[in-house]
Amino acid sequence: MKVIAYTEPGGPEVLRIEERPMPKIGREQVLIQVKAAGVNRPDIFQRRGNYPAPSWVEPNIPGLEVAGIITACGEQVSSWKPGDHVCALLAGGGYAEYAVVNAGHCLPIPKNFDFADAASLPETIFTVWHNVFQRGQLKEGEHILVQGGSGGIGTAAIQLAHFFGARVYSTAGSSEQCQYCLDLGALRCFNYRVEDFYEGLKETGIDVILDSFGADYFERHFRLLRDDGRLIVINAVSGSEVQLPLVKLMSRRLTITGSTLRNRDNAFKSSLAAEVKKYVWPLLDAGKYKVTIHQKFKLEEAQKAHTLMEKGGFTGKLILLTGC
Repeated sequence: MKVIAYTEPGGPEVLRIEERPMPKIGREQVLIQVKAAGVNRPDIFQRRGNYPAPSWVEPNIPGLEVAGIITACGEQVSSWKPGDHVCALLAGGGYAEYAVVNAGHCLPIPKNFDFADAASLPETIFTVWHNVFQRGQLKEGEHILVQGGSGGIGTAAIQLAHFFGARVYSTAGSSEQCQYCLDLGALRCFNYRVEDFYEGLKETGIDVILDSFGADYFERHFRLLRDDGRLIVINAVSGSEVQLPLVKLMSRRLTITGSTLRNRDNAFKSSLAAEVKKYVWPLLDAGKYKVTIHQKFKLEEAQKAHTLMEKGGFTGKLILLTGC
């Protein structure tokens, strides 16, 4: 089968198309003929050598989400059968014509979604559900700030927070991207190139902040939180070291947390998938969730996709196609 792999960390040019043997499935796994794979920022970090894959997956094939057709099932799999159309969350190996994944990490492709649409869902929706709703405990009527609202994680967070009754604020890098965030359900979006979100929200206060930037924003985030507020860190592109005023943390009962999904065990991911299927998938099946795909690339064009991802400035998701 064809895969996109690299032999050493580096820029997009290190990605090469290779022939690899077909993967073998375990007793609780399924084999998916991949039709489309999502391109995500963690793929960039992995390729650069900053986000190593866990030991149980191919270490040098990126790809955390796919959509396709199940072609084989392990002997203990009863929830799926060959021919089922699914999307799935992977720990790696998605940039390939075939991928192996635990059966519990698959979800059915929503109604009226094609493979490319479905491939844009697992990494973003699983991440948002776990961080905003499980760890962040976002409730109806609360205020949430979504940093980077026009990207894959941001668009999912805005829509889901809005659907479940929160008051949503966001940031983005252009007036067009801000309008997109407003169209998805944000009450206000700050163009971070010309506006200070803290000055615009300090009188309102925020209950939950989904932070994908890190150190540079930490002090403003800390001051912006209401009492009992929750800061959820899912990336640290601007730095990872901060000073934490512990007395204020205690007196205001603030929570600072964060997570990564990639190294979590199979039981956790299966439980998360079941919760996403119960609470989020009905919204998708009902046509209430908007997927925006900025550009699709052939599998062998992975270098171009990574170059665009690093450049940024676009709205929505990037997708690799292996046979749609």
